[in-house]
Amino acid sequence: MNDYYVDLHIHIGRTASGKPVKVTGAKTLTLANILHEAERVKGLHIVGIVDSHVPEVLDELEREVEANGWSEQKEGGVQAGNVTLLLGSEIEVYDNHCHGPIHVLVFLPTIAAMRKFSHWLKGRMKNVSLSSQRLYETGRTLQEKTKELDGLFIPAHAFTPFKSLYGKGVKKSLTEVFHPDWIDAIELGLSADSEMADQLAELHRYVYLSNSDAHSLRKIAREYQQMRLQQPTFAEVKQAVRMEDGRTIVANYGLHPKLGKYYQTVCARCFTPMKESDHCLSCGYRRYIKGVFERIQELKTNGVPPKRPPYIYQVPLEFIPGLGEKTYKKLLAHFGTEMHVLHQATAQQLIDVVGEKLAATIVLARSGQLAIAAGGGGQYGKIALI
Repeated sequence: MNDYYVDLHIHIGRTASGKPVKVTGAKTLTLANILHEAERVKGLHIVGIVDSHVPEVLDELEREVEANGWSEQKEGGVQAGNVTLLLGSEIEVYDNHCHGPIHVLVFLPTIAAMRKFSHWLKGRMKNVSLSSQRLYETGRTLQEKTKELDGLFIPAHAFTPFKSLYGKGVKKSLTEVFHPDWIDAIELGLSADSEMADQLAELHRYVYLSNSDAHSLRKIAREYQQMRLQQPTFAEVKQAVRMEDGRTIVANYGLHPKLGKYYQTVCARCFTPMKESDHCLSCGYRRYIKGVFERIQELKTNGVPPKRPPYIYQVPLEFIPGLGEKTYKKLLAHFGTEMHVLHQATAQQLIDVVGEKLAATIVLARSGQLAIAAGGGGQYGKIALI
Protein backbone atom coordinates (compact mmCIF):
# COMPACT_ATOMS: atom_id res chain seq x y z
CA MET A 1 0.00 0.00 0.00
CA ASN A 2 1.07 3.59 -0.67
CA ASP A 3 -0.15 6.95 0.56
CA TYR A 4 -1.40 9.53 -1.94
CA TYR A 5 -2.44 13.19 -1.67
CA VAL A 6 -5.87 13.64 -3.23
CA ASP A 7 -7.99 16.70 -4.13
CA LEU A 8 -11.27 15.71 -5.77
CA HIS A 9 -12.93 19.08 -6.46
CA ILE A 10 -11.14 21.20 -9.07
CA HIS A 11 -12.94 23.27 -11.69
CA ILE A 12 -12.02 24.08 -15.26
CA GLY A 13 -12.31 27.79 -16.00
CA ARG A 14 -11.74 27.65 -19.75
CA THR A 15 -11.36 25.01 -22.44
CA ALA A 16 -8.26 24.90 -24.63
CA SER A 17 -10.11 27.04 -27.20
CA GLY A 18 -10.95 29.65 -24.55
CA LYS A 19 -14.63 28.87 -24.01
CA PRO A 20 -15.87 29.37 -20.44
CA VAL A 21 -16.77 26.30 -18.39
CA LYS A 22 -16.90 27.46 -14.75
CA VAL A 23 -17.91 31.06 -15.33
CA THR A 24 -16.55 32.17 -11.95
CA GLY A 25 -13.33 30.20 -12.47
CA ALA A 26 -10.05 31.79 -13.51
CA LYS A 27 -9.19 31.79 -17.20
CA THR A 28 -5.91 30.09 -16.31
CA LEU A 29 -7.79 27.04 -15.01
CA THR A 30 -7.28 24.95 -18.13
CA LEU A 31 -6.85 21.21 -18.11
CA ALA A 32 -3.14 21.47 -18.97
CA ASN A 33 -2.49 24.12 -16.31
CA ILE A 34 -4.38 22.19 -13.63
CA LEU A 35 -2.33 19.05 -14.18
CA HIS A 36 0.94 21.02 -14.21
CA GLU A 37 -0.01 22.86 -11.00
CA ALA A 38 -1.14 19.66 -9.29
CA GLU A 39 2.03 17.73 -10.08
CA ARG A 40 4.82 20.32 -10.19
CA VAL A 41 3.64 22.94 -7.70
CA LYS A 42 1.22 21.31 -5.25
CA GLY A 43 2.59 17.77 -5.17
CA LEU A 44 -0.76 16.01 -5.53
CA HIS A 45 -1.09 12.47 -6.83
CA ILE A 46 -4.81 12.30 -7.69
CA VAL A 47 -7.12 15.11 -8.82
CA GLY A 48 -10.84 15.18 -9.53
CA ILE A 49 -11.81 17.43 -12.45
CA VAL A 50 -15.47 18.20 -11.79
CA ASP A 51 -16.36 19.62 -15.22
CA SER A 52 -15.43 16.50 -17.18
CA HIS A 53 -18.99 16.14 -18.52
CA VAL A 54 -18.48 19.17 -20.82
CA PRO A 55 -18.20 17.78 -24.38
CA GLU A 56 -15.28 20.03 -25.35
CA VAL A 57 -13.40 19.01 -22.19
CA LEU A 58 -13.90 15.36 -23.10
CA ASP A 59 -12.67 16.07 -26.65
CA GLU A 60 -9.59 17.82 -25.23
CA LEU A 61 -8.93 14.97 -22.84
CA GLU A 62 -9.05 12.41 -25.64
CA ARG A 63 -6.67 14.52 -27.74
CA GLU A 64 -4.23 14.75 -24.84
CA VAL A 65 -4.37 11.01 -24.29
CA GLU A 66 -3.47 10.50 -27.93
CA ALA A 67 -0.83 13.24 -28.17
CA ASN A 68 0.97 12.94 -24.83
CA GLY A 69 0.90 9.24 -24.16
CA TRP A 70 -1.55 9.51 -21.30
CA SER A 71 -3.39 6.29 -20.59
CA GLU A 72 -6.76 5.25 -19.28
CA GLN A 73 -6.23 2.96 -16.33
CA LYS A 74 -7.80 -0.48 -16.45
CA GLU A 75 -9.37 0.25 -13.04
CA GLY A 76 -10.50 3.74 -14.03
CA GLY A 77 -8.99 7.19 -14.18
CA VAL A 78 -6.55 8.75 -16.63
CA GLN A 79 -2.83 8.62 -15.88
CA ALA A 80 -1.36 11.97 -16.98
CA GLY A 81 2.32 11.95 -16.14
CA ASN A 82 2.62 11.46 -12.39
CA VAL A 83 -0.97 12.53 -11.69
CA THR A 84 -4.14 10.46 -11.98
CA LEU A 85 -7.15 12.40 -13.21
CA LEU A 86 -10.58 11.25 -12.06
CA LEU A 87 -13.50 12.32 -14.24
CA GLY A 88 -16.15 14.15 -12.26
CA SER A 89 -19.14 16.41 -12.72
CA GLU A 90 -20.65 18.98 -10.37
CA ILE A 91 -24.41 19.24 -10.81
CA GLU A 92 -27.16 21.30 -9.23
CA VAL A 93 -30.29 19.51 -8.00
CA TYR A 94 -33.53 21.39 -7.30
CA ASP A 95 -36.55 19.14 -6.95
CA ASN A 96 -40.28 19.73 -7.22
CA HIS A 97 -40.66 19.95 -3.44
CA CYS A 98 -38.48 23.07 -3.23
CA HIS A 99 -35.46 21.20 -1.93
CA GLY A 100 -32.38 22.95 -3.20
CA PRO A 101 -30.41 24.16 -4.86
CA ILE A 102 -27.99 21.40 -3.86
CA HIS A 103 -24.63 20.78 -5.51
CA VAL A 104 -23.43 17.19 -5.85
CA LEU A 105 -20.37 15.52 -7.33
CA VAL A 106 -20.56 12.50 -9.63
CA PHE A 107 -17.38 10.58 -10.51
CA LEU A 108 -17.21 7.97 -13.27
CA PRO A 109 -14.44 5.50 -14.10
CA THR A 110 -13.86 6.06 -17.83
CA ILE A 111 -14.09 8.60 -20.62
CA ALA A 112 -16.70 6.39 -22.30
CA ALA A 113 -18.85 6.37 -19.17
CA MET A 114 -18.58 10.15 -18.87
CA ARG A 115 -19.57 10.46 -22.55
CA LYS A 116 -22.74 8.50 -21.83
CA PHE A 117 -23.42 10.62 -18.77
CA SER A 118 -22.84 13.85 -20.70
CA HIS A 119 -25.32 12.74 -23.35
CA TRP A 120 -27.85 11.92 -20.62
CA LEU A 121 -27.33 15.33 -19.01
CA LYS A 122 -27.74 17.15 -22.32
CA GLY A 123 -31.44 16.34 -22.44
CA ARG A 124 -31.93 17.34 -18.82
CA MET A 125 -30.13 20.67 -18.42
CA LYS A 126 -30.08 23.91 -20.38
CA ASN A 127 -26.36 24.06 -21.14
CA VAL A 128 -24.23 20.94 -20.76
CA SER A 129 -21.14 22.96 -21.72
CA LEU A 130 -21.12 24.89 -18.44
CA SER A 131 -20.28 23.83 -14.91
CA SER A 132 -22.66 23.27 -12.00
CA GLN A 133 -25.81 23.58 -14.06
CA ARG A 134 -29.28 22.73 -12.80
CA LEU A 135 -30.49 19.23 -13.59
CA TYR A 136 -34.18 18.89 -14.35
CA GLU A 137 -34.50 15.53 -12.63
CA THR A 138 -34.86 14.42 -9.03
CA GLY A 139 -31.88 13.71 -6.82
CA ARG A 140 -32.78 10.03 -6.66
CA THR A 141 -32.95 9.79 -10.46
CA LEU A 142 -29.44 11.25 -10.64
CA GLN A 143 -28.28 8.75 -8.05
CA GLU A 144 -29.78 5.87 -10.04
CA LYS A 145 -27.97 7.00 -13.20
CA THR A 146 -24.70 7.33 -11.29
CA LYS A 147 -24.98 3.79 -9.96
CA GLU A 148 -25.97 2.47 -13.38
CA LEU A 149 -22.63 3.82 -14.69
CA ASP A 150 -20.70 2.40 -11.71
CA GLY A 151 -19.97 5.87 -10.36
CA LEU A 152 -19.53 7.66 -7.04
CA PHE A 153 -22.16 10.08 -5.70
CA ILE A 154 -21.04 12.76 -3.21
CA PRO A 155 -22.98 15.80 -1.92
CA ALA A 156 -20.65 18.78 -2.32
CA HIS A 157 -19.66 21.36 0.36
CA ALA A 158 -22.55 19.99 2.38
CA PHE A 159 -22.98 22.81 4.91
CA THR A 160 -22.34 26.08 3.07
CA PRO A 161 -25.34 28.47 3.20
CA PHE A 162 -25.91 28.42 -0.55
CA LYS A 163 -26.32 25.51 -2.94
CA SER A 164 -25.67 22.72 -0.49
CA LEU A 165 -27.41 19.78 1.13
CA TYR A 166 -27.75 21.23 4.62
CA GLY A 167 -27.38 24.94 3.86
CA LYS A 168 -30.83 25.47 2.38
CA GLY A 169 -31.30 22.19 0.56
CA VAL A 170 -33.20 20.20 3.18
CA LYS A 171 -35.07 21.11 6.33
CA LYS A 172 -33.71 18.30 8.51
CA SER A 173 -32.56 15.16 6.70
CA LEU A 174 -30.80 14.14 3.50
CA THR A 175 -33.55 11.52 3.02
CA GLU A 176 -35.82 14.36 1.91
CA VAL A 177 -33.89 14.40 -1.38
CA PHE A 178 -31.56 11.40 -1.66
CA HIS A 179 -31.54 7.67 -1.06
CA PRO A 180 -29.05 7.27 1.81
CA ASP A 181 -27.71 3.95 0.48
CA TRP A 182 -26.65 5.59 -2.79
CA ILE A 183 -24.41 8.22 -1.20
CA ASP A 184 -20.73 7.25 -1.17
CA ALA A 185 -19.21 10.09 0.87
CA ILE A 186 -19.87 13.61 2.15
CA GLU A 187 -17.73 16.60 1.16
CA LEU A 188 -17.44 18.88 4.17
CA GLY A 189 -16.61 22.25 2.61
CA LEU A 190 -14.24 24.92 3.91
CA SER A 191 -16.33 26.00 6.91
CA ALA A 192 -16.81 22.56 8.51
CA ASP A 193 -14.69 19.72 9.83
CA SER A 194 -15.30 16.11 10.87
CA GLU A 195 -16.23 16.94 14.45
CA MET A 196 -18.83 19.49 13.35
CA ALA A 197 -20.37 17.14 10.78
CA ASP A 198 -20.53 14.28 13.28
CA GLN A 199 -23.13 16.20 15.26
CA LEU A 200 -25.58 14.83 12.65
CA ALA A 201 -26.16 11.16 13.41
CA GLU A 202 -27.33 10.37 9.88
CA LEU A 203 -23.81 11.19 8.61
CA HIS A 204 -22.02 8.71 10.83
CA ARG A 205 -22.20 6.02 8.16
CA TYR A 206 -20.28 8.06 5.58
CA VAL A 207 -16.64 8.90 4.95
CA TYR A 208 -15.84 12.62 4.94
CA LEU A 209 -13.87 14.28 2.15
CA SER A 210 -12.00 17.57 2.33
CA ASN A 211 -11.47 19.09 -1.12
CA SER A 212 -10.45 22.50 -2.40
CA ASP A 213 -13.36 23.45 -4.71
CA ALA A 214 -10.65 25.37 -6.56
CA HIS A 215 -11.73 28.27 -8.76
CA SER A 216 -8.10 29.30 -9.43
CA LEU A 217 -4.78 27.49 -9.71
CA ARG A 218 -3.48 28.75 -6.38
CA LYS A 219 -6.56 27.42 -4.54
CA ILE A 220 -5.85 23.82 -5.61
CA ALA A 221 -5.08 21.67 -2.54
CA ARG A 222 -6.14 24.28 0.01
CA GLU A 223 -7.99 21.22 1.36
CA TYR A 224 -7.19 17.61 0.48
CA GLN A 225 -6.90 14.13 1.96
CA GLN A 226 -4.25 11.48 2.26
CA MET A 227 -5.49 8.12 0.96
CA ARG A 228 -3.90 4.72 1.40
CA LEU A 229 -4.26 2.77 -1.85
CA GLN A 230 -2.61 -0.03 -3.75
CA GLN A 231 -2.36 2.24 -6.78
CA PRO A 232 -3.86 5.58 -7.88
CA THR A 233 -7.00 4.50 -9.78
CA PHE A 234 -10.73 5.16 -9.67
CA ALA A 235 -11.43 1.67 -8.32
CA GLU A 236 -8.96 2.13 -5.48
CA VAL A 237 -10.44 5.52 -4.52
CA LYS A 238 -13.86 3.88 -4.59
CA GLN A 239 -12.61 1.24 -2.16
CA ALA A 240 -11.07 3.92 0.06
CA VAL A 241 -14.34 5.82 0.50
CA ARG A 242 -15.96 2.49 1.35
CA MET A 243 -13.09 1.53 3.71
CA GLU A 244 -12.57 -1.81 1.94
CA ASP A 245 -9.58 -4.19 1.91
CA GLY A 246 -7.22 -1.86 3.73
CA ARG A 247 -7.90 1.07 1.42
CA THR A 248 -8.69 4.05 3.56
CA ILE A 249 -8.45 7.76 4.21
CA VAL A 250 -5.42 8.27 6.44
CA ALA A 251 -6.10 11.93 7.25
CA ASN A 252 -8.10 14.94 6.15
CA TYR A 253 -6.14 18.18 5.75
CA GLY A 254 -8.14 21.37 5.72
CA LEU A 255 -8.61 24.91 6.85
CA HIS A 256 -9.72 25.49 10.39
CA PRO A 257 -13.48 26.03 9.87
CA LYS A 258 -13.13 29.59 11.18
CA LEU A 259 -10.98 30.38 8.13
CA GLY A 260 -13.83 29.41 5.81
CA LYS A 261 -16.09 32.01 4.24
CA TYR A 262 -19.28 30.92 5.99
CA TYR A 263 -18.35 29.82 9.51
CA GLN A 264 -20.27 32.41 11.55
CA THR A 265 -23.56 34.25 11.09
CA VAL A 266 -22.99 37.82 9.93
CA CYS A 267 -24.87 40.88 8.76
CA ALA A 268 -25.66 40.62 5.05
CA ARG A 269 -24.71 44.27 4.56
CA CYS A 270 -21.57 44.97 6.61
CA PHE A 271 -20.51 41.40 7.64
CA THR A 272 -20.48 42.17 11.36
CA PRO A 273 -21.16 39.03 13.45
CA MET A 274 -24.77 39.02 14.64
CA LYS A 275 -27.51 36.83 16.06
CA GLU A 276 -30.47 35.91 13.88
CA SER A 277 -33.00 37.47 16.24
CA ASP A 278 -31.27 40.84 16.43
CA HIS A 279 -30.58 43.74 14.16
CA CYS A 280 -26.96 44.43 13.29
CA LEU A 281 -25.29 46.46 16.03
CA SER A 282 -23.03 48.14 13.49
CA CYS A 283 -25.42 49.24 10.75
CA GLY A 284 -28.93 48.35 11.97
CA TYR A 285 -29.61 45.98 9.08
CA ARG A 286 -31.84 42.98 9.90
CA ARG A 287 -30.85 40.57 7.12
CA TYR A 288 -28.14 38.04 7.89
CA ILE A 289 -26.24 35.21 6.27
CA LYS A 290 -26.45 32.18 8.52
CA GLY A 291 -23.14 30.57 9.42
CA VAL A 292 -22.31 26.88 9.20
CA PHE A 293 -21.73 26.68 12.96
CA GLU A 294 -25.24 27.94 13.74
CA ARG A 295 -26.85 25.79 11.04
CA ILE A 296 -25.28 22.64 12.47
CA GLN A 297 -26.57 23.56 15.93
CA GLU A 298 -30.09 23.60 14.44
CA LEU A 299 -29.64 20.20 12.83
CA LYS A 300 -27.66 18.27 15.43
CA THR A 301 -28.99 14.95 16.68
CA ASN A 302 -27.93 12.37 19.23
CA GLY A 303 -25.61 9.51 18.38
CA VAL A 304 -22.12 8.13 18.92
CA PRO A 305 -19.85 9.01 15.97
CA PRO A 306 -17.43 6.44 14.56
CA LYS A 307 -13.70 6.65 14.98
CA ARG A 308 -12.48 8.78 12.09
CA PRO A 309 -9.16 9.69 10.50
CA PRO A 310 -7.62 12.79 12.07
CA TYR A 311 -8.76 16.10 10.65
CA ILE A 312 -5.57 18.12 10.59
CA TYR A 313 -5.98 21.89 10.48
CA GLN A 314 -3.55 23.24 7.95
CA VAL A 315 -3.21 26.77 6.64
CA PRO A 316 -2.32 26.97 2.92
CA LEU A 317 0.85 28.89 2.19
CA GLU A 318 -1.08 31.70 0.50
CA PHE A 319 -2.95 32.42 3.75
CA ILE A 320 0.21 32.90 5.80
CA PRO A 321 0.89 36.55 6.72
CA GLY A 322 4.20 37.81 5.35
CA LEU A 323 4.53 35.05 2.78
CA GLY A 324 4.38 36.92 -0.52
CA GLU A 325 4.84 35.78 -4.09
CA LYS A 326 8.62 36.15 -4.05
CA THR A 327 8.98 34.05 -0.89
CA TYR A 328 6.48 31.50 -2.19
CA LYS A 329 8.55 30.98 -5.34
CA LYS A 330 11.69 30.75 -3.20
CA LEU A 331 10.14 27.95 -1.15
CA LEU A 332 9.08 26.05 -4.26
CA ALA A 333 12.49 26.50 -5.87
CA HIS A 334 14.13 24.98 -2.81
CA PHE A 335 11.64 22.28 -1.75
CA GLY A 336 9.88 21.48 -5.03
CA THR A 337 6.21 21.37 -4.02
CA GLU A 338 3.81 22.73 -1.42
CA MET A 339 3.30 19.20 -0.08
CA HIS A 340 7.01 19.02 0.68
CA VAL A 341 6.89 22.35 2.53
CA LEU A 342 3.79 21.29 4.47
CA HIS A 343 4.82 17.73 5.28
CA GLN A 344 8.51 17.01 4.91
CA ALA A 345 10.56 20.17 5.45
CA THR A 346 12.02 20.46 8.93
CA ALA A 347 11.94 23.65 10.95
CA GLN A 348 15.67 24.10 10.46
CA GLN A 349 15.40 23.61 6.71
CA LEU A 350 12.69 26.27 6.61
CA ILE A 351 14.81 28.63 8.69
CA ASP A 352 17.69 28.20 6.24
CA VAL A 353 15.45 29.33 3.38
CA VAL A 354 13.10 31.99 4.83
CA GLY A 355 14.48 32.92 8.22
CA GLU A 356 13.38 32.19 11.78
CA LYS A 357 10.22 34.33 12.02
CA LEU A 358 8.53 33.12 8.85
CA ALA A 359 9.69 29.56 9.42
CA ALA A 360 8.07 29.62 12.86
CA THR A 361 4.83 30.88 11.29
CA ILE A 362 4.86 28.12 8.66
CA VAL A 363 5.41 25.44 11.33
CA LEU A 364 2.45 26.75 13.32
CA ALA A 365 0.34 27.12 10.16
CA ARG A 366 0.80 23.56 9.01
CA SER A 367 -0.41 22.27 12.35
CA GLY A 368 -3.31 24.73 12.67
CA GLN A 369 -1.91 26.57 15.68
CA LEU A 370 -2.24 30.17 14.48
CA ALA A 371 -4.83 32.52 15.96
CA ILE A 372 -7.82 33.11 13.68
CA ALA A 373 -10.46 35.79 13.25
CA ALA A 374 -13.54 33.88 12.02
CA GLY A 375 -14.99 34.41 8.55
CA GLY A 376 -18.61 34.66 7.45
CA GLY A 377 -20.97 35.89 4.76
CA GLY A 378 -18.59 35.07 1.94
CA GLN A 379 -15.48 36.58 3.52
CA TYR A 380 -12.60 34.34 4.58
CA GLY A 381 -11.35 34.32 8.14
CA LYS A 382 -7.95 35.86 8.79
CA ILE A 383 -4.76 34.65 10.36
CA ALA A 384 -3.40 36.77 13.20
CA LEU A 385 0.26 37.81 13.02
CA ILE A 386 2.64 36.30 15.53
